Amino acid sequence: MSKPADAVKMDQLKARVTIVGAFINVLLSIVKIAFGLIWQSAALIADGVHSLSDLASDILVILAIRFGAREADHDHPYGHRRYETMATVALGLSLAAISAGIAWDALDRVLNPEKLLIPHLETIAIAAFSVASKEWMYHYTKRAANKTRSKLLLANAWHHRSDAISSVVVIIGVSGVVLGYPFADAVAAMIVALMIAKIGINLITQSIKELVDTSLPENYVNEIRRVIKLTPGVRGIHLLRTRQMGEDAYIDTHIVVDSRISVSEGHIIGDAVRRNLIDEFDDVLDVLVHVDPEDDEFIEAPADLLSRAEVQKHLQSALGEFFEDIDSFTIHYLDGLVEVEVALPHLMSAQPEEIELIKKHCAALQQSLDAIAKVDVYLKQ
Repeated sequence: MSKPADAVKMDQLKARVTIVGAFINVLLSIVKIAFGLIWQSAALIADGVHSLSDLASDILVILAIRFGAREADHDHPYGHRRYETMATVALGLSLAAISAGIAWDALDRVLNPEKLLIPHLETIAIAAFSVASKEWMYHYTKRAANKTRSKLLLANAWHHRSDAISSVVVIIGVSGVVLGYPFADAVAAMIVALMIAKIGINLITQSIKELVDTSLPENYVNEIRRVIKLTPGVRGIHLLRTRQMGEDAYIDTHIVVDSRISVSEGHIIGDAVRRNLIDEFDDVLDVLVHVDPEDDEFIEAPADLLSRAEVQKHLQSALGEFFEDIDSFTIHYLDGLVEVEVALPHLMSAQPEEIELIKKHCAALQQSLDAIAKVDVYLKQ
């Protein structure tokens, strides 16, 4: 089955936004590293490496979008969105490694003052240009992330903003050196490194939670419960399980309905629950609904409950030749016991004696078998 047109457009938008960001990151990384070396600013060089890491993240995002956009197949029935999640983990690890390198270099310069770089005042202009361009990229990417519901794109947006913030730190560090504080530039570089590390760790932890099928946030789950309970025909809800896959959410739930309704009516109620959840929440892609006649979350059904064939055998034995007179029988499995409803054809209303005999035989069957809690006999209308 081909992908919906809207899904294709969303993937194209994600790729386009990421490519624009990649071009800007190439420009910024070249400019900042080059002028950081020329004007002797460790903080600006660190900021340039940060922009270079943004470029690496853009490449990861593009690859993840390409592979994650593939349709579900026999081997991947839930699709390929976890490629985006794995790419986010890789991005977080790379950021953590880069931050460690920057921090080590800056600490070495602090411990060895002869290695301290003396930045030029002109460095501030490059950092200011970076702040403006990266803040624009943050808003541009964030709008696309909200529209496509892409956590990976949102992470990349915050990557852009972290670069803007790190450039602000560079401005402060360079200004400190110019004002007579020689360690300010190196300290600023370490602050940038810590910021990068924090972003990397956050990306890793959030993605690992998704990979191990951590539930959706509690407030989100409470909203899901509310929608389910408002569905007509639903009497209760239990065993609600949720998980995230890329920008999509999946829900498994057990709902409790009237124990006496038909299978088809229970099925329709379950379909209504599924439809309401998908309509209410944009990121819910699929819902699996299990319909229960009672709340059995903490009740384990006995393994020796009578099957339909066994119930029929007992009815035939108890009713004898009267068994041929019944129209049908229905079984209810409730509270770990079996209840049987025997339906007689409406034509038997003219044979009250025979009806009474059938009721007596059924009552005797109920008394003789502990496994059968109740046997009701009624005339079909």
